[in-house]
Amino acid sequence: MRVFSAGIGTETNTFSPLPTGLDAFKEGGYFPAGTHPEQSTRYAAPLIIARERARTEGWTVIEGLYAQAQPAGLVTRAAYEALRDELLDDLKKALPVDVVLLGLHGAMVTDGYDDCEGDLIARVRGLVGPEAIIGCELDPHAHLSEEMVSKANVLIAYKEYPHTDIRERAVELVDLCARTYAGEIRPVAAVVDTNMVVPIHTSRNPGRSFVDKLSALEGKNGVLTISAIQGFATGDVPAMGTKVLVYTDGDPAGGHALAQSLADELVTLREQLRPNYLTIDEALDGALKEGPTPAILADRSDNPGSGAAGDSTFILERLIERGITDVAVGPLWDPIAVQMAFAAGGGSRVGIRIGGKISAVSGDPLDVTCHVKALRRGHVMTGLTGDPLSVGDAALVEFDGIECVLISNRCQALNVDVFTGLGCDIAKKKIVVVKSAQHFYASYSKVSQRVLYVGAPGSATPCYDLLTYRKAKLPKWPITLS
Repeated sequence: MRVFSAGIGTETNTFSPLPTGLDAFKEGGYFPAGTHPEQSTRYAAPLIIARERARTEGWTVIEGLYAQAQPAGLVTRAAYEALRDELLDDLKKALPVDVVLLGLHGAMVTDGYDDCEGDLIARVRGLVGPEAIIGCELDPHAHLSEEMVSKANVLIAYKEYPHTDIRERAVELVDLCARTYAGEIRPVAAVVDTNMVVPIHTSRNPGRSFVDKLSALEGKNGVLTISAIQGFATGDVPAMGTKVLVYTDGDPAGGHALAQSLADELVTLREQLRPNYLTIDEALDGALKEGPTPAILADRSDNPGSGAAGDSTFILERLIERGITDVAVGPLWDPIAVQMAFAAGGGSRVGIRIGGKISAVSGDPLDVTCHVKALRRGHVMTGLTGDPLSVGDAALVEFDGIECVLISNRCQALNVDVFTGLGCDIAKKKIVVVKSAQHFYASYSKVSQRVLYVGAPGSATPCYDLLTYRKAKLPKWPITLS
C-alpha cells in the first residue's frame, strides 16, 4: 500500500488584528517533504502512525510538506496558495498512491478562501482520483463544510478538550483508512448541524459523559467513528457551528438517525456545556474567597490559541488597581519588554512598559517598575503532543506583588513549565492568570482544580454578540442576529 501523508494547520480568528503570513508558518513549524522529525508535531500525528505501521506491514510511506502556525488572523492568500501548491506538488511526485493522510485543523481562513481545508481536500481528490482513500485528522474547533465531507473518505476530530488524544485519533484514522482500502468497510458520513456553537469541555460534565458516550457507541451496530465538531465561534464563515459527524459501515439512514439523536442531546445540554464566563471583578472576587489555592483564572478572551494577541492588560491592570498580590500572570507576549529585561539584566530593577501594544482590544500599556527575577534564552514549554514548544526569549519579572512571565514568541499557557521553568512556583500563589481558553487544564489542574473562566474584552471574547458577523449563518445559539 502506497501512503502519502502531509498537512497544513492553523486556526483563524477572523476578528484578530494579527495577519498570518508565510513567516508565521516557518516560525511555527515548516517541514518540507521528507524532513519531518521523528517526534510528532501538532498536525503530524497521522504521519507518525503511518511510519510505525509501515515498519510492521511493509507500507510505502511518502512524506509531503508539513506546516503549522500559531492561531491568529486571516492567513494571507499568498501564504496559503504557496503552501497548498507545495503540498500538491509533493503529491504529484508521489503518484500513484492508495491512501492520503492529511493532518489539518479545519478552521483555516484566508482572503478568497472561507474553507481552506475544503479547497485543499478537493484538489487532492482531483489528483488522486475517486478510488484512492483520503483521511483527515481535524481539530474539533473546525468548520465542517460539505466540501470537506464529500471529498474525503474519513474525517476524524480529536474528542478531548483539552486536546490530549491527538495520537489516539490518528491511530483510529490510519486504521479506518487501511481497512477501507482493503475493502473491509465502506465508511458513509452523516452530518447534523445543531444550529449552535458551543464548547465541549471534557474536563467536566456533561462534556465528559457525552464524549465517553461517543466512544462507547463506536465499533458497535456498524458505527465506525463519531466526531463532535464543536466549531469555532470567532471564525466568521458560512460553515461555522457545532455539528455531529457519524461514519457508519454502509448505513446512511442509521448514521443520520444517530447523528440527529446526538445533536438533539447536545441542544438539551447546551446551557450546562457553556462555561460560566465571569467579568474581571467577579472572577477576582471569587478567587479571593476561601478555597483551594491557587485559583486559576483563564483569560479566554486573550487566548493566543484562539488567535488573540496574548498581550492584553485588562486583568493585569485591575489586579494592580485593587492591590491584589501573590499572583502569577502569563505568558504575556511582549518581545520589546523581554528585550528591555535582558538589557537590564537579572536581579536588576527597571521601568518597563508592559503589554497593550497590538490593538485597542489589548488594553492600555502598563508602566511598571520591575524586578527582573529570571531570564532565559530560547525558553521551552511542553506542547499538546508532548513536543517541546519554544516561547522564545523569556523573562520573569515582578511588580506590585505580581510575577509576570513575558515571552517573545506568542503562545498560550499550555503547560505549567512556562512558569516553573523560570523559577515561578505557581503552587504557592493565591491566583494564577493564564492566557488560555481550556488547553491549560490538562497541566494546571494538577496544581489546582479551582478554575474560573473570565470573559474579559479581547478579540477572542466569548461574548459573541459583541462581534460583527457578516458570513456566518445566524442565529446560531448563543449568537443572535443582532
